[in-house]
Amino acid sequence: MERFIGFFTAPVPFFIIAAGLFFSFYLKFFYIRHPIKAFRAITEKEEKSGVSPFAALTLALSGTLGVGNIVGVAGAIALGGFGAVFWMWVSALCAMILKYAEIVLAVRHRREGRGERFGGAPYYIEDFFSRRSLFGVGKAVGATFAVLCLFEVLSTGCGIQMNAAAGALHNALGVPTALVGIFAAGLTFYAVGGGAERVSKVTSALIPILSLSYIFMSCAVMLIRSSELPRVFSSIFADAFSPESAAGGVFGFLFCRATRYGAMRGLLSNEAGCGTAPLAHAASNTDTPAKQGILGIFEVFFDTVVLCTMTAAVIIISYDEVAFLANEPIKMAIAAYSEVLGGWSEYFLAFAVAAFGVATVVCCAHYAKECIFYLFGGRGRVLGGACLAIYAAAAVVGATVSGSVLWHISDITLAGMTFINITVLLLCRKEIKSETRDFVCNYLKQKGNSR
Repeated sequence: MERFIGFFTAPVPFFIIAAGLFFSFYLKFFYIRHPIKAFRAITEKEEKSGVSPFAALTLALSGTLGVGNIVGVAGAIALGGFGAVFWMWVSALCAMILKYAEIVLAVRHRREGRGERFGGAPYYIEDFFSRRSLFGVGKAVGATFAVLCLFEVLSTGCGIQMNAAAGALHNALGVPTALVGIFAAGLTFYAVGGGAERVSKVTSALIPILSLSYIFMSCAVMLIRSSELPRVFSSIFADAFSPESAAGGVFGFLFCRATRYGAMRGLLSNEAGCGTAPLAHAASNTDTPAKQGILGIFEVFFDTVVLCTMTAAVIIISYDEVAFLANEPIKMAIAAYSEVLGGWSEYFLAFAVAAFGVATVVCCAHYAKECIFYLFGGRGRVLGGACLAIYAAAAVVGATVSGSVLWHISDITLAGMTFINITVLLLCRKEIKSETRDFVCNYLKQKGNSR
């Protein structure tokens, strides 16, 4: 099984890096050339009804923050060594522009109905082929992506998240794992029943508080052990560029364990390029696709470069003391914090992991609902309710079963979604460039001249 998954996922890092570099040069690094203007653009308030751009961002962040930032990082270090962290950075920096591109397409090709805006990768995939009179091909490829996305949200968005959340609360407080699953199922029913607007209200309340609290805890560890930070970062770079990795040549280097696990866990963390976040961003009330896309760039940076780096630093600082827990990433991550901050931090981290996990479960239930609507159209409302019930049941099951199989399913489905989505992004490159050029010329420059 390990060899099969390795063979299937090995090209993913190369694909992400190559596509990310292509789009960065193709769009002339516009977000680096106009950083202040871009920041002003994304912080402007838009007085409209519906889901605000910021609320859409928190909805998307709730689908990425959590297991990827904590358990995913611990798992990547355990499986790929300290060098996996470096490749998480590389994949994130390259994937920023991919998330921008997929959000631009999602907003451009979204639909309106059911009292809200909706869209995502299945829709722009279908539209690309339909414009070329390949209606059947577009529907088939879009449906394939939607089915893969359903498997992904069931395995990662529901099963893995609940497994980590329930395990954290059970280990720290003795809370029955099934009880955590039942609570998450109930919250999911409540939030998703109100559509994207209600889901975004739940996530916009949870995510900022949780993120700031987690940052505070991580900074406290790094300040207390600041003398260890040079060793932490030197270990990351030394392991990433080890002679063993370089000996296999360029392709062997790209597909080594550190690269594969770093990129796959980085992809799990920020979901850039795999096409899930556009399902959230398409609901935004913005009229400017590129402006919403820049929020996606921030999303990747904050998620992987900031939060994942903090988690990695804390784990590496205490790695000698917690390495024996490598087979149980959630315990290893929590133990790394408690080694420095004391036993009280276990309770806080357990709650944080659980809250991040539940927020992700709610967000991914929204993704699942959108995929059901895409696959079944008008019948999606009835079938969506049935699938939501199955999803809620999966939350309970995911809280009580072993997560190893779920990780394997996650890696395979993420790889499949990424190959389909990035291929379509490349095929739609002229459309993305046109939207970016209009944004830079007609929006960023106007803002610059008016200040």
